[in-house]
Amino acid sequence: MSPSGSTLLVGEGNLSFSASLSSETETRITATCPQRREDALRHDGAAENMKTIRDSGGLVLFEVDCTRLGQCASLRGCFFDRVVFNFPHCGRKSGVKKNRELLKNFFLSCVQLLSEDGEVHVSLCNGQGGTPADQPKREWHNSWQVAAMAAEAHLILKDVLPFEKEKYQRYKCTGYRSQDKGFHVENGLLHVFTRSLPYSQAEILKVEEAVDGDQVLYNIPAELSDFVFRGFLSSGSVHPVRLVQDFLLKGLAEKWSVSMTTQTVPFLLKAKRLQASGCDVDAADCYWIHLLRKDVISENDTSTDKERDTQETLARLSLDKVDRVSTKGAESLRSACLINMDPEGESGLYMLRPSMLPQMEELLTRKEAFANNAARHGAEERNKESVEVEGHKKGPLGGCNGVPSLFGLSGLVFKNVPVNLWDLPAFHELLLRGVFPSACEPIRLIGQRLETLLAPFGVSLVTEPGGLRMTALQKGLVGKVFANNPSDDVGRVSVTMSLNLDLLSALLFSLPDWRLLWCHDPRFLQQFELRTSPGKPFQPFSLFPEHFSFDISFWTGPTWAERKFHAAIREASHGTVEQVKLMDTFAHPDLSQTSYCYRLIYHSNTHALSHTQALQFHKDLETFLTSRLQATIR
Repeated sequence: MSPSGSTLLVGEGNLSFSASLSSETETRITATCPQRREDALRHDGAAENMKTIRDSGGLVLFEVDCTRLGQCASLRGCFFDRVVFNFPHCGRKSGVKKNRELLKNFFLSCVQLLSEDGEVHVSLCNGQGGTPADQPKREWHNSWQVAAMAAEAHLILKDVLPFEKEKYQRYKCTGYRSQDKGFHVENGLLHVFTRSLPYSQAEILKVEEAVDGDQVLYNIPAELSDFVFRGFLSSGSVHPVRLVQDFLLKGLAEKWSVSMTTQTVPFLLKAKRLQASGCDVDAADCYWIHLLRKDVISENDTSTDKERDTQETLARLSLDKVDRVSTKGAESLRSACLINMDPEGESGLYMLRPSMLPQMEELLTRKEAFANNAARHGAEERNKESVEVEGHKKGPLGGCNGVPSLFGLSGLVFKNVPVNLWDLPAFHELLLRGVFPSACEPIRLIGQRLETLLAPFGVSLVTEPGGLRMTALQKGLVGKVFANNPSDDVGRVSVTMSLNLDLLSALLFSLPDWRLLWCHDPRFLQQFELRTSPGKPFQPFSLFPEHFSFDISFWTGPTWAERKFHAAIREASHGTVEQVKLMDTFAHPDLSQTSYCYRLIYHSNTHALSHTQALQFHKDLETFLTSRLQATIR
């Protein structure tokens, strides 16, 4: 046990552990005993131990109930860096339920005296804790469920260590069945707990952006409020998403020239622009947005702003030697866009961008217009670089022996998907595009490079018509490579890579849960402060969090918007539901109503989640369904 500024020990018997700690460390000791003074001093060596503690500047208190520490007058106003409870027990032949209750009440009591960054140390006999660290592990119902009891006080299990009795020479364990007899501590385990961050309240965010010449104001849905404006990809960031992007760009830059834009693009996207890009996104997977306000930007302001934005963007891109190939015939790149809409009638519809592809198309269109305008004003030197290769013109990207360029854009995208363990409602997409001579077989070359970079982490590449799919076990699709052969230049091909940086981050750093990427707990990013290289496994700061399962049944009217149900789940549960399963449905033959029964699995690797907290979230969900979706809880 490392030294700490101040330590409170509770449930002491003969005070031998407190005496050993006070004589071997510089810790300020406050030892408390549940017994009266005269009863406690009857233990063998207790009087001598008390003298040792007091001689070292410590304090000994008697008749202190560890489940009511706040009621002890001598402890009021005191805060401790460490609270220690060694081998707690209710006494006599008490069962596991009583000892669980003892642990829960102790945790709820001790956090009142725990400093903000303090630790709670609880030593238990092997098997009692109910965690995988116990060997052999007891059945869950027959254990003390120490992590779950601590979660009731918003504590998370930081570490489990062997109880090193040999370090405390004076320690003599007593109290077994309320006797002056010790517990079997040889294989005991020390459980270390720290505070969890509180759950943050979801809120609707108002965002104002310029979209296609209009200044628009809209709301970000509450269930997405914690995903926006986090700056994971900003310059200097050590977030895993940024580290994985840097890793990929560095690996690709060994073969091709790579340029990333820093241009800020809006979250909002017009539906017609998504359709024009040929993006294979289902309309049901989009977050459709109703504008709160829309103002048309004046033509002079618009032209000036666009010209300035274009020049600034191109200056940052440094892509003077990149030719953009038109994306005509996008149906050969991907499956046809699944958004079946009338471009004229639906041109006013907006959505949160489900892909960065339409905005990449816009940036490249601006670049092409800027380049053409420069050419018309006497930039003939660019054309001098072109030569004839194998009967067709070699453009600025070079031939098979040249070094083609990749243009990159990354940012946050949104998918209105059902709640599932590896289905992400928001994630960071990295798009890279380059134009290659067809003879170079760019799909194969890019696939080989990506395979070299990602295969060691479990990514598999599958060939499909027009490109490649990248998949990983459990996580599913993590990226795509697709190509287009425009009709006006059969000798050249435009190739685009789309990579899910969040899923790749979870894969490359062995994260058990993608939601860790979005946690606010500083203990998460501390592991990446030295720009950790992919391949080093993440060490969880919350060990063995429990799963809680609750069912919910309700009646709905003739129509049922299941995606709104999943949105309500995300908001009400603060993102702690990781799986939703439809258990049963029943359509009433007379009332035009349908009954649904779902099973929800609550689990959190980022916060303390107790049974009490999960149940409260579940009750909040019932309220949401009643008030927002007009469902009737059964």
